[in-house]
Amino acid sequence: MRKVRPLRISRPADFPTLDFSPPSDSELDQLFRQKYGSLAETGWSPRQRHRFQYFLPADVYEALLTRLIVPGCEWLDVGGGHHVFPDNPKLSRALADRASVVVAVDPSDNVLRNPYAHERERCLLEDYRTERLFDVATLRMVAEHVVDPSRLARALRALVRPSGLVVILTVNKRSPLTLLSGAIPFKLHHPIKQLFWGGAEEDTFPVAYKMNSKAVLKRILEENGFQEVAFWYLDDLSALGRFRIGSYLELVAWRTLRALGLRYPENCLLGVYRRSAEDPS
Repeated sequence: MRKVRPLRISRPADFPTLDFSPPSDSELDQLFRQKYGSLAETGWSPRQRHRFQYFLPADVYEALLTRLIVPGCEWLDVGGGHHVFPDNPKLSRALADRASVVVAVDPSDNVLRNPYAHERERCLLEDYRTERLFDVATLRMVAEHVVDPSRLARALRALVRPSGLVVILTVNKRSPLTLLSGAIPFKLHHPIKQLFWGGAEEDTFPVAYKMNSKAVLKRILEENGFQEVAFWYLDDLSALGRFRIGSYLELVAWRTLRALGLRYPENCLLGVYRRSAEDPS
């Protein structure tokens, strides 16, 4: 494990004009080309999504963090296992190099294989102890597994410095696939996940869905000294993304609903929460 310097050039609290607007079209297009390559070289699925100008929730999350992980910041990645961005190793490496320190905390043994973290801790966040305070804490597809949201939020308050950020990407408990997941026995989760999204069985974990709505996230974080500074519902068209015809029909349905001013029923939640600068604890 390499030694890292505890002090850095700057931190998000030093930037009063930090931008919490949604990633722009140009930011998303730049992320797309960095992640998937040129349209002439990439596969049919990313190319088809780009033709519809649709970006996956993971793309939006990565574009946002490209902006929020500023040079020299201290970054706590919660529950990421053996990766930071599963489908974007180049960006994982670039942002890890940009930060002064990346600490990965996860109860799974997977975290010990994380090549991007400077420090790796195999434990629940609630059990992690350090004297360091972090500028940014990220939870990518973690909130749905949390069984005690209040305890998690208290841990985040203890670990994130005043004016620091918590960024949460998770599923919406009211989305059809989430409702279906809650009704299906856990032993069937991986076979279904493997069919539609792929992935190893070791990356499939029990779900709780106790903090998977905008209202609950806001309440729990506000009770622990954070303010919601940005929130988006991100349409999720990944269910049929591995099937050419299915993906096309899903994209057509998505575009039709948008034209009618309707939200796509399957969506994820992306929230940014800032710890109060006046919070002394």
